Amino acid sequence: MHSVKVLLYIGAFVTAWSITTDGHFVPTAKNVRWVSLDFQTILTWTVEESEHTYSVLYSAGKSEDWKEVRDCTQTSESECDLTQELIPLDRDYEADIRTESHDFYGEFGMDYDFPHTNAPAFNPYKESNISALEFSLMDLNESTVIINIKHPLISVNVRQKETIKDILKFDLKYKISYYKSGSTGKREKISDSSTANVSGLDAGQIYCFMVAAFIPSRPKANQHGAWSTLQCRDGDTHLLQDLSPGAWVGIIFILITVIIIFITVAALYCRRNQQRHNNLQTSQSSVPI
Repeated sequence: MHSVKVLLYIGAFVTAWSITTDGHFVPTAKNVRWVSLDFQTILTWTVEESEHTYSVLYSAGKSEDWKEVRDCTQTSESECDLTQELIPLDRDYEADIRTESHDFYGEFGMDYDFPHTNAPAFNPYKESNISALEFSLMDLNESTVIINIKHPLISVNVRQKETIKDILKFDLKYKISYYKSGSTGKREKISDSSTANVSGLDAGQIYCFMVAAFIPSRPKANQHGAWSTLQCRDGDTHLLQDLSPGAWVGIIFILITVIIIFITVAALYCRRNQQRHNNLQTSQSSVPI
């Protein structure tokens, strides 16, 4: 009986080896990851160079059936756009990348369990990255500015144009970071509205601002969107107040050099005048009366 089991194991090993060496080995997708920005979500992977194709399937949870992505069936690409499939957004989706070969279809039929790679679960509403927002500044008075934040259009829904505000609604907040020019200390303000007042500014001083989307209802790692470009409020301060320490050193060096040159020239001029005066007195005293 023991020898029969050994023979069965050997036979199974030989069969598996013959399949892989006869050209039936199909490499699976590797480095599978989700890339999602503003709820446009793409599944990417890497594969060995071959003539095999790949089909992507997805499911909205373990209790749901698997569905094929029509545009990613028997594709030679190594990415698949699932933006239109992952709706509603606030669900945990799973994906599976199946590696296929026409030889397998012909020899084993459609019911063959093709080699495949599972993607980790992904929730677009909670995990999609948010891009940098745009904003404008307007002075309300000397100590207060109004920040107007704009929402760029995104194309999650093919039937209509939406913004991240349309999707996140009241979950979307705004983080404002600002500092006074020449100071290293930064302050932050969180606003519920895309129109925010920042008060308590020093009159006449230059302040610089950045904004970012902030979603506190998300897991901490995904709460923060990308920071916007920096914008500065104009002040009525003198130009010298905005100079860097290096520029100040250069100015002081030039001033000291000019003063030294001035003192040297003045000293030489005074000495020359004194010498001329002494010579004049000497010549006058030598003339006979």
